[in-house]
Amino acid sequence: MPDRPSPDAVCAYDATRPAPLVAATGIVLDSHGRVLVLAPSGGSGPGLPGGAVEDTETPEAGLARRLRAGLGLEAPVGRLLAVDSRPPGAFGRSVIVHVHLVGPLPPEVISLAEGASAPDARWLSPEDARAALPERIGARLRAGLAALHTGSFAHLVDGVPQPGSPAGLDPARRAALEHAGALDAASHRANRPKALTAASVVFTAEDGRILVVQPAYGRSDRWNLPGGGIDSDLGEIPREAARREVHEELGLELAPGRLLAVNWSHKPGRPARIRFLYDGGVLDDATLGRIRLDRSELLQWRTVTPAELRTLVKPSLRRQITACLGARASGAGPLELHAGRP
Repeated sequence: MPDRPSPDAVCAYDATRPAPLVAATGIVLDSHGRVLVLAPSGGSGPGLPGGAVEDTETPEAGLARRLRAGLGLEAPVGRLLAVDSRPPGAFGRSVIVHVHLVGPLPPEVISLAEGASAPDARWLSPEDARAALPERIGARLRAGLAALHTGSFAHLVDGVPQPGSPAGLDPARRAALEHAGALDAASHRANRPKALTAASVVFTAEDGRILVVQPAYGRSDRWNLPGGGIDSDLGEIPREAARREVHEELGLELAPGRLLAVNWSHKPGRPARIRFLYDGGVLDDATLGRIRLDRSELLQWRTVTPAELRTLVKPSLRRQITACLGARASGAGPLELHAGRP
């Protein structure tokens, strides 16, 4: 049996083989959703931060190094949004580009990028950034932002989303591929629009006031109903999710009552959101006194009148609560709601 080559010999052999270059690009965002675009002094045209990965670096480490060296930014490199494969060009080597999210950056970090350390940096709206960038890089930015907003990933070749890419593929192109039978089952599943699902519970006190909770994450000035996301990947159904969330958040072991409404909401370029709203019934003072908050999720709870909802919850949720209270009183439902409207 021949001797196996040593690890050093394998590394030396691999180093002589032609292989794609690896680069890393950052979609750097500020808290207003603006994109950081660079205009190098060498006249190579505007671009996004990043560059080639060197030596034994990972793409994340290479991008972090470029941000430090070129912009003076000490910012964590976030999740992978896209991978773009570029065929061999003028240099005769193909390139694999990893596109990562960086940010949103806080104002004090943004000011560094706008200072003397980076005089060629501009913060542009996504639309203006795509218009300013070369076509291939603009397409890469568009696909990366689509992956960001849908919580997905984009597979690109020279900036073009490929059939089966979970993000970035134009809906009209997707429909044409589906109707032509050009997608296999796995690509079809990857291409189909996704929806986020949640379950909430409407509780009232004996005086008719509504139980609302203040989240410890996101916008804490926006109050919510008890509840949360459905772990559908674990086989959880909406009713089970409602019961679990009430127990986790409030420390109450209560079975939800009947389904009052299903609400559908949607913003362009984002996944649809579906909320199942259950009747939690009337809680007496003794039950309210047993509430024990999970401080990692909730800051506080309170009961409020329907009129007070206007200043505490989003308009869509206020409409949902109002519709659910009406369905509970009349025995109607379950209601079908769109952004809280029947």
